Amino acid sequence: MMLQEAKKMGRPMITDPDYNSARARKMEADADLAELELLQAKKELVSANDVLNSWVEVLAAMRAKMLSLPTVTAPLVANETDIGAIQHIIEKQIHEALDELSTYDTNKPKGSRASIKANDKVSNVSSETTTKTNSNRMGRPRKTAKFRS
Repeated sequence: MMLQEAKKMGRPMITDPDYNSARARKMEADADLAELELLQAKKELVSANDVLNSWVEVLAAMRAKMLSLPTVTAPLVANETDIGAIQHIIEKQIHEALDELSTYDTNKPKGSRASIKANDKVSNVSSETTTKTNSNRMGRPRKTAKFRS
């Protein structure tokens, strides 16, 4: 009699095969989710949006670098007449751009050392290749100041 009362007091035994299979699927899904969270915590798993944003950033940097090549290269080849020298200068600038892009880090904030260094390089090249200007004023001469006595 004691055995029958114990069975009545607890939760009734579920023998439905659908319930058991659903419970097994839920446990498997929970285990999979925990495994994904672990991989994400170990930084071995990244979201698709993070990958997409990184690629967009890398391609934007590449586009900007390629579009800046004519601006950087034109002053360097402006006075050259030798085709081989011009080709060498252009190839050197392309290799420099590709080398810089190969070390591009999407985790660096904007305005980091890499981008500042790139801007310095562009400004140094343009300042070296520009001709020295005459510091004389252009236009009409200034009126001289007249002092009253």
